[in-house]
Amino acid sequence: MKTVTIVAGVLLVFVFVWERVDVVRLGYQIERLKTQKILLERERDQLQVKFSALTAPARIAKVATEKLGLVPPQQGQVLMVHLPGEAPSLSLPPVEQVRVAKDESIGRERE
Repeated sequence: MKTVTIVAGVLLVFVFVWERVDVVRLGYQIERLKTQKILLERERDQLQVKFSALTAPARIAKVATEKLGLVPPQQGQVLMVHLPGEAPSLSLPPVEQVRVAKDESIGRERE
């Protein structure tokens, strides 16, 4: 009986020590995850600033004109196409003002 009591006492001490070690281990893990969270939040904020800078309309227009050589469309170069049954918006110019350029070489290639 005395041996059973001693073994039970040793097991209780062992469980208590194991619990304390596990609590300390989890505490370190929590602190490591908090640090990682802070670093990820900083990186997210930096990426949001970079995204905002890269998607700014002024920057896109500058890159389009300077690097790609694009120019804004001239009057009559934009043609809005509507699906059947779709009502055109009120901001569209009258039909007689819209001109569509035809490529004469397309018809000749088929002949």
